[in-house]
Amino acid sequence: MSEQQFWDDRYREDSHIWSGNPNVVLVREVADLPPGTALDLGCGEGADAVWLAGRGWQVTAVDISEVALDRARARAAEAGLGDRIDWQRHDLGASFPAGTFDLVSAQFLHSRGDLPREKVLRAAATAVNRGGVLLIEGHADFGPFGHRAQDHGDIRFPTPAEVIADLELPAGEWEVLLSEAHERNQDGPDGKPSVRTDTTVKVRRLP
Repeated sequence: MSEQQFWDDRYREDSHIWSGNPNVVLVREVADLPPGTALDLGCGEGADAVWLAGRGWQVTAVDISEVALDRARARAAEAGLGDRIDWQRHDLGASFPAGTFDLVSAQFLHSRGDLPREKVLRAAATAVNRGGVLLIEGHADFGPFGHRAQDHGDIRFPTPAEVIADLELPAGEWEVLLSEAHERNQDGPDGKPSVRTDTTVKVRRLP
């Protein structure tokens, strides 16, 4: 099964598979930034892209699943923000959107397939304008979904320090604004509340 087919099938399992709310860390870390151009990698059903567009950003939103993108387009149109978002389908291991951006966001860019995450995030860094920000949010482990680990291949969950090292940022050209692991509440597969550890890296390309 191809990566695209896996995600298309995953999205077809239900009318929506995510909460419909923008990611909490994105909201917290971007709310005070002046709007400009943004790239949303792995946009899914479009909650982050629509939130950004609603705050004045011009967004390029990318996902491998056409099913997810169709839902995201409909959501943006319903919000009256369709003209502020360019939806693009990419298998990020094979192609990457053109252009540079004031904000590049990669929220939980994990996959059970052969996604070369480190390579994709290095490409994300090169797509950041001078003075712009790269925001990366990830999981620290499988958390309450550890029983599914065998179905997700060799997913690597790097620490914040490892994420920064993997980016291979040129010395003197970037500053690290945030590098942390933090806990958040999440319902487990049985519907019961649990605690999961996530990681945040926020770096800024110097003007």
